[in-house]
Amino acid sequence: MENVVKSGIFGVCVGDALGVPVEFKKREDLKKSPVKGYLEYMSWNQPKGTWSDDSSLTLCLAEELTKGYDLEKIGHSFVKWNKYGHWTAHGKLFDIGGTTRYSIARLIKGESAKFSGNIFEEDNGNGSLMRILPLAFYLEKQEDIDMLYKTIKEVSAITHGHFRSVFACFIYIVFAIQLIKGKRKEEAYEFMQKRSLKYAEIKGFNPNEIKLFDRLLKNDIWKYTEDEIKSGGYVLHSLEASLWCFMNSESYSEAVLKAVNLGEDTDTTGAITGGIAGIYYGFENIPEDWISELVRKEDIEKICEKLETKYFSK
Repeated sequence: MENVVKSGIFGVCVGDALGVPVEFKKREDLKKSPVKGYLEYMSWNQPKGTWSDDSSLTLCLAEELTKGYDLEKIGHSFVKWNKYGHWTAHGKLFDIGGTTRYSIARLIKGESAKFSGNIFEEDNGNGSLMRILPLAFYLEKQEDIDMLYKTIKEVSAITHGHFRSVFACFIYIVFAIQLIKGKRKEEAYEFMQKRSLKYAEIKGFNPNEIKLFDRLLKNDIWKYTEDEIKSGGYVLHSLEASLWCFMNSESYSEAVLKAVNLGEDTDTTGAITGGIAGIYYGFENIPEDWISELVRKEDIEKICEKLETKYFSK
C-alpha cells in the first residue's frame, strides 16, 4: 500500500480535529445540528483544524519509532509534550486525561516507562488506545504474536497498564495490520476475532475480562444499532464505537463524521476511527480541505515520510 503511514496518521489527526470543537456534546444535540466539517472555538476555544492530545501522543510515538523502538524514549517524549508542549497543535497543551496525567507525573519524577502506568480497573479510559496506531506500522511484519502483544502492552502501559486497555489496543493493532496488508474489512475483522480469542485462550487470560469483549469478538459489532453503541471515554466503548463507525461506512469522511456525531468523547472516537479509515480508504480519500486546513500539516507530513521510509521502503 502506498503512503500507508501518511494515510493512517493524517487519518488520526483529521478525525481528532473534527471532534475537538464538539467534545462533550450530547448525541441528541448533534443529531439536530451534525458536524459536517471543521468547526472552530466552541468546546475548547481552539481555531479550525486544531487537534488534541490524541494526535499529539500519536505523533510523539510516531516520531520515536522513526529512530527505532525505545520504550524509555517514548515515555520521555510524552513528558516533553506534557511539560513543554512538544507535538501540540499551537505550542501548549489544552487537553489531558486523568490517568495519562498521573502516569506522566511518575515519569517526570524519574519512574521507568515500564512501571509508570495506572493498573486499576477504574483506569480504563481510552488514553492509550487513542495513540497506539503507529505501532501497527512498526509491528506489521512481526510474526511472533508474543512479541506483538508484549510491545503493545509496554506502550499502552506507559499510561494505561490494566489488561482491558492493553487488550483493546491489541485488538485494534491486529485489525489495523490486516488493513495495512490490504485485506478487505470483513476479512480483517474475522482474522482479528479469531486471533484475539485464540491468543486469549492460549495465554489463559482472565475469562471474565475476555467476556467483556464478546460484542466485538463473538459478534459482528457493525450489526448493532446506533443506540447500542456508547461513545464516552471508556476504552471498550471507544473501541466498539470506532469499529462500528468504520465497518458501517463507505468512505473516510463518512466514517469519521459518523464517529464525531456519536457525541461525548468526539475527538477520540474520531481519532481512533480515523486511523483505520485512513489506512483503508487511503490518503486521497481524505477531503482535500480537511488536509489543507489541518494545523501543522507540513510537520506531520515530515514525520510520516520518515516513518514510511524506515518501515515500508522497498
